[in-house]
Parts: sequence; C-alpha cells; structure tokens
Amino acid sequence: MMILPIILSGGSGTRLWPLSRKDRPKQFLRLTHENSLFQDTIDRATKISETLPPLLICNEDHRFLIARQLQEMNVKSSAIILEPIGRNTAPAITIAAMQAMLDGNDPILLVLPSDHLIGDQAAFFAAVDKAKKYAEKGKLITFGIVPHKPETGYGYIQAGEQLEEGVNVVSSFVEKPDIERAKKYLQAGNYYWNGGIFMFRASRFIQEMQKHAPDILEACRRAFKLRTSTPDFIRLDKEIFSECRSDSIDYAVMEKTTDAVVVPMDVGWSDIGCWSVLFEVSEKDKDGNVKLGKVIADDVKNSYLRAEGRALAAIGIEDIIVVETEDAVLVAHKDQTQKVKSLVEQFEKTK
Repeated sequence: MMILPIILSGGSGTRLWPLSRKDRPKQFLRLTHENSLFQDTIDRATKISETLPPLLICNEDHRFLIARQLQEMNVKSSAIILEPIGRNTAPAITIAAMQAMLDGNDPILLVLPSDHLIGDQAAFFAAVDKAKKYAEKGKLITFGIVPHKPETGYGYIQAGEQLEEGVNVVSSFVEKPDIERAKKYLQAGNYYWNGGIFMFRASRFIQEMQKHAPDILEACRRAFKLRTSTPDFIRLDKEIFSECRSDSIDYAVMEKTTDAVVVPMDVGWSDIGCWSVLFEVSEKDKDGNVKLGKVIADDVKNSYLRAEGRALAAIGIEDIIVVETEDAVLVAHKDQTQKVKSLVEQFEKTK
C-alpha cells in the first residue's frame, strides 16, 4: 500500500518574529542552512519508500512561496490545496483525505507539519516503516517524540499496552503540564511529546471523523464538492469552509478513537517553537554564540545575534537574543522568548 505524505503548511510562526511574518512564516525561512524547514520536510517525505508525490495543504497567501520552493527542489506535488481561512488540523486533514480518495484510491496518509526539524532521518524512516503495517490494519498512529528534558510547552502521549517493541496502544493524551508534572512524565518513561505527526489510511480517518466530528466532515464535504481547480492549485469554497468549526486532529479524533497507537521516535526532533530553541539547534562559535549576517561581538557569550541587513554590534552581553530585520529589531533574554507571540499580538492591536 502506497504512502501519501500530507504536508501541513498553514502555520504563522509568530514566535520567531520579526523574521517570521504572516506573509512569510517560519516554515519558508532558511533558519539553519540553505534549505527552508518546508523544503527539508518535502525532502524527507520524498525519500520514504513506496511514496506518492506529496499533497500540500496551505494558506492561499502562501501559494507562490510553496510553488517557488518546490520548483527550487525540482519536486512535483500530487496537489496543492489552498485554504481560504485557517481551520486547524482536523478540517485540513479531512480535505486531504477526500482528495486522496478520488478515483477510488485509499492510500496511507502520513501527516507531516512543514515546520519541524529532524536530525536523524534514518531513525525517522524506521519509525515510519514500523507504523505502516499498523496503518494497513486500520489503526491510527501518532508518533511520540522521545523527551530528553521536562518540557512544559508540549502536550504528551501516555503509552499503554505494548503491541511490539516500539509500538504501544495510546493510553491517554495529556495537556501541557506544569514543570513538576513534566518531570514525573520524564521519569516514568512511558510519556512522549505530541509532535503532531500521524499515519492512517484515508478511509479510516474519514470513518473516525464521521463518528466523532460529523459536523466538520459535512462542512468539508460541501466545501470540497464546490472546489475549483487550475493546473497548479485546488481552491475550496470560501463561504462554506469559513463556516466549518475549527478543531485539531487531537481533539476531534485522536483523543476519542479506540484505535490509536503510538510509535516513539528518537530522531533529534524540534519544532523550532521560539528563538531560544533555534539557538539550541544552531551551530555555535567558541563563545557559545550564534552569529549570522554582519555581526561584531565583544565579550558576548551564549547569545543569538542575527542581522538581516544592517550591521549589528554587541558588547558585554550574555544569554541574549538580538534579531535585526528591515523594519524591526527584537532584543530578548533567552528565557523570555516564549513571550514573543503575545508581543506580536500587542503590535497588531496598535496598527
């Protein structure tokens, strides 16, 4: 049975402001090397054995960014579906499943967010291969990221009964914990970060949507039925899709189904969720600094200094993030970068 990668690319990435913007979110930026996170995701997807060309779900505003970055890689997609408005992952994946099932097909869907960094591709491919046979049996697989520290910024998956080595029944999904609970999860050894990567047959996902979120399924069916197509893009009906309830796949299906399975992955994963995380995964100099662009630093340690245009000079600082762009500059302590999103929301209100 063939695998159809579903690339979700609707995020805004506001925690990486001012580099990441609404019209050019983080998945399309070259943050760590010459390829964007989106291009890295496409590259991984096309290297999996027995795969079809990837199917992309994205914001209408990003269609030309996606087309250009695919062209740079000389990769053709199965389809590029444009969402007129974001409605979270459950409707997006539902639409993808409907597209996948045209002409009587029923492939295995491998759902991949487009803004993740994965260091160990071999381990990733092995986890996908292990999960595939369970997807063929009708299970809904979530890939649990093996945690290496107590993390309060992610939801967790609790693994239950073992089906085989590295495959467990999902016991529960857990909301983002406080630090003490996160430490207990790490110590227990059967809790994994919920990284938002999933696998299942297209028809099985539609069945579970019918059972647990029929209103979303019906809205998606109507919007998909009235879609318009060009040689490059598929557009959903804006009025109908805008009426669809916004919900995540976790709440709509995965927390309710009785067929959820977790496959742990220890793959050097990161969602590059904020500047401090990007600092952690970037190459550093002898003083522990990341310096990009026209940067001069004196007596600076463990800091992230990025200049997109003008020269940036820093003296006598430690554990600081400084990001310069054409129209904005961010200065923040590394421990405070999770607050960037709320800062951006304040800026939006003042416009």
